[in-house]
Amino acid sequence: MSLNAAPLRLSTTDPSFEADFQRRLHWSADADVAIEQRVADILADVRARGDAAVMDYTARFDGLQAASMAELELTQADFKAAFDQLPAVQRDALERAARRVRAYHEAQKRASGESWTYRDEDGTLLGQKVTPLDRVGIYVPGGKAAYPSSLIMNAVPAHVAGVGEIIMVVPTPVRGSVATGGSGAAATATRGERNELVLAAAHVAGVTRAFAIGGAQAVAALAYGTETVPKVDKITGPGNAYVASAKKRVFGTVGIDMIAGPSEILVLADGSTPADWVAMDLFSQAEHDELAQSILLCPDAAYIEAVQAAIDRLLPAMPRREIIARSLNDRGALILTRSMEEACELSNRIAPEHLEVSSRDPHRWEPLLRHAGAIFLGAYTSESLGDYCAGPNHVLPTSGTARFSSPLGVYDFQKRSSLIEVSEKGAQQLGRIAAELAYGEGLQAHARAAELRLSEVPPMRVSR
Repeated sequence: MSLNAAPLRLSTTDPSFEADFQRRLHWSADADVAIEQRVADILADVRARGDAAVMDYTARFDGLQAASMAELELTQADFKAAFDQLPAVQRDALERAARRVRAYHEAQKRASGESWTYRDEDGTLLGQKVTPLDRVGIYVPGGKAAYPSSLIMNAVPAHVAGVGEIIMVVPTPVRGSVATGGSGAAATATRGERNELVLAAAHVAGVTRAFAIGGAQAVAALAYGTETVPKVDKITGPGNAYVASAKKRVFGTVGIDMIAGPSEILVLADGSTPADWVAMDLFSQAEHDELAQSILLCPDAAYIEAVQAAIDRLLPAMPRREIIARSLNDRGALILTRSMEEACELSNRIAPEHLEVSSRDPHRWEPLLRHAGAIFLGAYTSESLGDYCAGPNHVLPTSGTARFSSPLGVYDFQKRSSLIEVSEKGAQQLGRIAAELAYGEGLQAHARAAELRLSEVPPMRVSR
């Protein structure tokens, strides 16, 4: 069967461009009502029954039957054994990627992650104390479709931030089980399909403890704690619709990183990059799933035709060609712009997760780009390098949220406390200011607490 992948062709000069453009960008993050209800039931059950509920759902959804949570805990010995059995080239790739990610996040911490203080002219000390979270949970998609790179991108910055404990949850479903959170019969298997590269990455990244559980029940266990799974302060990492819904529901009990939508790539091209390269970059996001979005913005009509020809030529050889074709047909776009300047303006409106500036002089256009999760400059900077080993984090805001949010980083695993030490001299000035404002708000105790520290204590006033 032949497949056709024909992204929507648009031109900014078309009268209908604005409406067509908005329709192509539209994606709803609203969760399915049935999923929301099922997730709510799972969270409540895990909160009430703890380990027993987690084991029941793991048997039901992953087909993995365990007599105790101890059978579902992945040990440091498991991590080391997985690492040791990898081919040397894979061990080296994991370690080199982790070193680059660590180096980038160490630089990030030095730039913005340290405590600071100063004293003003009256001797009052002011500042901010930066401290790491005590314990975080990392959700890693599991089974054969696993992401060791995602583990590294979550665990390494947590380590750099100084987090004391990193608890990983990763589903290890039995082949053929129902692993989506839907109904399924309990199985009798005692060991699911563990991805050895994920366990090896846990060894390299320094995960503290890990459990072979997934889905909404794993999020609940991390958020509320069970007899075996420790309660964490924050949960990070991607997952399916059930995981995303669970993370939304436990926010407030714990922190979360973000609610991620489908993966996105936007390529700004001036026509100087080989068309095959750009076509494959569009494929690199489209192969994630059918909802992923790949868009090309370019002022050169002939180049757009060349990219479409490359898509037609390269698609048949791709193992995930059906997914790529569906993604490009349903959500992809090749957009002809009047200029590179206009392309930059459109890019800012889209605020993509991944933004490639594939041009001869990318630094000419970078100052015009305000909103993107990550910006990849130049023809040789493929987005896939950022996914695995360039150094910056690949956990990025999606669905236009780059307008107001940032990549995962050291700062996500730290919190800040204000430091205030008022001197006797400072209390004389600040006390009068505070008392005046507190009386104005009708809060006499606030006002009096400030006035009692004045060298000459005035009579307490009646608030207006």
